[in-house]
Amino acid sequence: GMGVSTITAARILKGQLQNKMGEEHMWLYLSPTTPVSALPETYNTNAQVPDSAGTATAYLCGVKANEGTVGVSAAVTRAQCNTTAGNEVTSILKWAKEAGKSVGIVTTTRVNHATPSAAYAHSANRDWYSDSEMPPEAIQQGCKDLAQQLVENIPDMEVILGGGRKYMFPKNTSDVEYPSEDKHQGTRLDGQNLVDVWRAKKPKDKHTRYVWNRTELLALDPKDVDFLLGLFEPMDMMYELDRDAETDPSLTEMVQVALKILQRNPRGFFLLVEGGSAPGGRRKGTGSKRHLPEIHWLDSTLERLGNQSAWEQGNGRVAADDFRVNVTSLKFTGWTPQSLVLFCLAPMHSDVDKMPFTAILYGNGPGYKVVSGERENVSAVDYAHANYQAQSAVPLRQETHGGEDVAIFAKGPMAHLLHGVREQNYIPHAMAYAACIGQNTGHCRSGAHHSTAGLLPCLSTLAPLLLL
Repeated sequence: GMGVSTITAARILKGQLQNKMGEEHMWLYLSPTTPVSALPETYNTNAQVPDSAGTATAYLCGVKANEGTVGVSAAVTRAQCNTTAGNEVTSILKWAKEAGKSVGIVTTTRVNHATPSAAYAHSANRDWYSDSEMPPEAIQQGCKDLAQQLVENIPDMEVILGGGRKYMFPKNTSDVEYPSEDKHQGTRLDGQNLVDVWRAKKPKDKHTRYVWNRTELLALDPKDVDFLLGLFEPMDMMYELDRDAETDPSLTEMVQVALKILQRNPRGFFLLVEGGSAPGGRRKGTGSKRHLPEIHWLDSTLERLGNQSAWEQGNGRVAADDFRVNVTSLKFTGWTPQSLVLFCLAPMHSDVDKMPFTAILYGNGPGYKVVSGERENVSAVDYAHANYQAQSAVPLRQETHGGEDVAIFAKGPMAHLLHGVREQNYIPHAMAYAACIGQNTGHCRSGAHHSTAGLLPCLSTLAPLLLL
């Protein structure tokens, strides 16, 4: 989740991690080197405060959609399978593939979560991860789960990296990494092994690889890989602070491998990158220790990309278009002085209960606590612990999305198309226009491409806009 307040907090944190004061720190991509910015309106057609599925559909498929639906128009009602047929919409990833570009998805969520699924799926319910999450009538009416659509809808997608192993294997199949944990077992009721289905759909003369850990991923020779599927956790990938560096690759490592494969296409590529763990930390109220560091790692990934010469080369043309689309309701307040560590207490107490509060707070979420009839005294707890849940004004199991406009940052060819306040579904049309793909290519010279290296939306959830 990267609303403007979160971007500011993460920027300060990144500076402090470099032993600077923090407030004056400038991000490589989101500040001085990104000359154009806009404010997309994130609402869903039936929701003032949106969710990740409807918003991902807007910024990837170019149409506003209902809350909880992916890859379909607003004519589809959530969880009603029989409203889907005839109302499917395609994404900019599909447009790029039809234009001859290579395409890929890299996410720290499960690969069939809201944001990535909007790139390839058409579903009345974002929660239909496998057929075991679907009602029998939806299956009988012909709807397919998101994992099955991942391997069927765009079978020639070159790169898929993230979490979500359990949704690909038959029910009760032991997980390769956690064989003794029932919660990580396969979930499919149809008995399919979708990894095998994915392999079977590839041309016999192509090199197809499936990997499930960091060692296998980094051992690949990208020149000998035409199609890559990497599933590194049964569900979402771990937070960076918790990541097992032996088994789970970092976001940066996944993106670097993806780029080495995709950039072999002389016609360019489209890569969807989602740092989806950030909103996960926000929704659990652990913003100070897990949410903001996830954004720091995402920014570090972009910095590495910006310094990678191969990323800047494409038939002599430079292409580096970066997009952030996210929502959040994190706030940091309390007249905090310059250089205050964001994880600390604000320099004042409440006017009512006379107790302290942390600089980072939430409007709602699991951090609402009452002790002996009063707000919890945070000075008596370890508020700097990684699992600390920041205080919130309203008690909820999870923090909700915010409804405010969010920032989108763009650079590169045609970046000027993104400025001012825009409807969220305008975004993919602007990117497609810049890349000379999709339906509106009348301004393009025959065979010309404004961008041969592709466009990089960094999301979801970042997830769900990111909206999970």
